Amino acid sequence: MNQDELKTLVGQAALQFVVPGQIVGVGTGSTVNKFIDALASIKDQIKGAVSSSEASTVRLKALGIPVFDSNDVSELSVYIDGADEINNLGHMVKGGGAALTREKIVAAQSKMFVCIADESKLVDVLGAFPLPVEVIPMASSRIMAQFAAMGGQAQVRMKDGAPLVTDNGQHIIDVKGLKINDPVTFETQVSQWPGVVTVGVFAHQKAQVCLLGTSEGVKTLKF
Repeated sequence: MNQDELKTLVGQAALQFVVPGQIVGVGTGSTVNKFIDALASIKDQIKGAVSSSEASTVRLKALGIPVFDSNDVSELSVYIDGADEINNLGHMVKGGGAALTREKIVAAQSKMFVCIADESKLVDVLGAFPLPVEVIPMASSRIMAQFAAMGGQAQVRMKDGAPLVTDNGQHIIDVKGLKINDPVTFETQVSQWPGVVTVGVFAHQKAQVCLLGTSEGVKTLKF
């Protein structure tokens, strides 16, 4: 099975966690797009979705799934999203699609986080994937210097020759060369740096379940 087929498989498997009659939290990315497509098949059984990005909102609405503002929903039963890396405790690195801030917000208002990913995303130690950090632009240089002091190599993410601008109007720094052995402490520490909007380590908002697409089918990991 190729990667695209594995993504379709885990996207469909995630439907089992959708609670009928409720609003579902929906993440961002190519794997989540497969889940959104699958969700359309049961759209009459749910009230709608809270979305973590403009891109997912457009896709949901195009398929006739109502999208609610997160401020109008007190709690979500489940949030379904992908990851760039996930370890054996359910801690993740996210933000390859630049939606990490809204993803963390929706994850925080959800009772359960279900991660959908292919087996290449499962790692022993987080950090091989460049860590995304959403920052206020005037703080970029200083934050990159702070990562350099930790042994990381940071650069501003570019798009069409200029810094990429997130849905929130901020920039993203990607940091290579980190080994994040203690994700909870790392997330707490970096989150306190002035100018950091969101660090792409999801340890406080970790996954409770991971549906992992493998050549043998979907493996369910519980944390």
